[in-house]
Amino acid sequence: MSDLSREELWRQLRQGTLAPVYVLYGAETYLRDRAAAEIVNRAFAEGDLREFNYDEFSLNARQGIDGAIAAADQLPMMSARRVVRVSDIRVAAASNRDTLREEDEEILGRYLADPSPSTVLILVADELNGNRKVTKLLKAHAAMLEFKQLDAGALAAWIGKAARDLGSGIDDLAIRLLSDLVGANLRRLDNEIKKLSTAAMPDGVVTTALVEALVQPSSEVENFVLSDAMISGRPERTIAAMKKVLDAGGEPIALLGLISYSIRRLLMARDLMDRGEDRSRVAGILKMRYSEQENFLAAARRVDRERLIPIFDKLKNADLAMKTSVGGGGPVGTRMQIEVLVCEIATALARY
Repeated sequence: MSDLSREELWRQLRQGTLAPVYVLYGAETYLRDRAAAEIVNRAFAEGDLREFNYDEFSLNARQGIDGAIAAADQLPMMSARRVVRVSDIRVAAASNRDTLREEDEEILGRYLADPSPSTVLILVADELNGNRKVTKLLKAHAAMLEFKQLDAGALAAWIGKAARDLGSGIDDLAIRLLSDLVGANLRRLDNEIKKLSTAAMPDGVVTTALVEALVQPSSEVENFVLSDAMISGRPERTIAAMKKVLDAGGEPIALLGLISYSIRRLLMARDLMDRGEDRSRVAGILKMRYSEQENFLAAARRVDRERLIPIFDKLKNADLAMKTSVGGGGPVGTRMQIEVLVCEIATALARY
């Protein structure tokens, strides 16, 4: 099947036209997830028993695609359709990172060749490498929708429409400031616009002054969450925060610099403590904000030098690999390398 644009999808949904299989993928996860939710809503008519005819599967939860296909093959109960949504699909350049695996291709291929006419199967992919066989299989049989990150013009239009939908006015300067502070993270932008629209009452005008007063820079907020989780020895929170930063458009090279800075400060704090400096002296030398002192200094006391020094070799090797494309270049390759690095550091700093 040919790729659909977002506009074509909305037009078909308004007309009541539904494909038997959708594949939604791309960097813009907010629009992707909203599209999936809208397909689900349009698949059911008033009076359909949705709770008996809607199933969700996650390939991160050790569930194979076979369970989702079995559900898709079932007939609907007191409803015109069944809907099956499968999330956390990853088809990477390297198969060891896949959640949709090579052994799944046979059962998936059989279903795609003859999908149930009473089921809408929605496959939501976090990564979809175009050179892999399973990706080509999906493209041959499913309605494909790629959700690319919005460019500056499309982002400004989206912000303006989101504000208008809430009954608020917002001028070009306020739109530009808001996008500069938050970036292309539509999920956070949606929350910020709702907050600003409420604060703009009763006149309903979102001004630059209001944006400056209420919106914190996205990079500062998200990078602090990532650094705090990593330093605090919480691998799961670290990995989740890293994914959020990268999904919001964060550059792996910039993220590598942030991590290097955090590890250097942690080692400095440990050295100062070993020399007998008290908390206030350490915080002053490192110019630490009060809000980060407790977790950071607790981590410095917990982690010894022998666990910190090897991390610098990992940072150096990752920096070289990203800049020379060793182990994979381009956005996908560099993202994979920073993900592996952060997982290794988070594990090394984990609480014991």
